[in-house]
Amino acid sequence: MSTDPTLTPEDVELLRRPLHGFLSVAAGPVPAQPRPVWFELTDDGTVQLFTGPDTLKVRRLRRDPRASLVVAAPVGEREHWVSVAGHVTVETDGAHDLASRLAARYWDLADATRARDLEEILAEDQVRLVLHPDAVSRYAY
Repeated sequence: MSTDPTLTPEDVELLRRPLHGFLSVAAGPVPAQPRPVWFELTDDGTVQLFTGPDTLKVRRLRRDPRASLVVAAPVGEREHWVSVAGHVTVETDGAHDLASRLAARYWDLADATRARDLEEILAEDQVRLVLHPDAVSRYAY
C-alpha cells in the first residue's frame, strides 16, 4: 500500500460522486466490520461524515482515531476503488450543515418522505467526523 496521501484527479472524480463509502475504525472487532456511510470530500482533501455523538464508531474513534474509508464504482462500470486511511477528528460543529448537504446529494428532497427523514436527522445531536488522509490506495482497471 502506498503511504502517499495524495488523491489523483481520478480519485477525486470518484469521491465526488454520490456513492456509499465503507468506513472501518480501529479498535473494532476482528475482522473489521465496515459500515456504509455518506461522505463528502472537502477541497482540502479531507473526508467528512456525520453521526450521532454516542455511536459505537465515535466511542472507538475517541480511544483510537485510526480509520479507513473505501469507495468503489458501482457494478456495470469499470473496476475502480479508492481507500483513504488516516486519523479522524471528532468535531462538534458543522454536522447538521453537512447532513443537509449530503441528504441533498443522496436523496431527492422533493420527496416528502425523504424531507421528513432529513428533519428527523436534523432534530438529533450529530457530530462531524473528519478523516485526515495519511495513506491513499487505489485500483482502476
